[in-house]
Amino acid sequence: MPVHEFKTCPHCQQLFECKAGTMEICQCSSIFLTQEERDYIQNLYDDCLCLNCLKKIKSEHEKLVEKETFEIPPSSEPQFNSN
Repeated sequence: MPVHEFKTCPHCQQLFECKAGTMEICQCSSIFLTQEERDYIQNLYDDCLCLNCLKKIKSEHEKLVEKETFEIPPSSEPQFNSN
């Protein structure tokens, strides 16, 4: 029988039940994360996060990516003075 354990979320410090032994019923299986989002989270944390924090961090990551996508880089064309 799979082992479930109670963990403290490293982001919000709330206790939650981790069901990694039965992934299909674990709370984290209810949220879709891209590989880029998974990598982002793994760079920040070494352990499982609660579902609320996974959602928050996913949203933060989406905003970061959106900001990077829509930032206009400085013009690489030479600037001429009209003196």
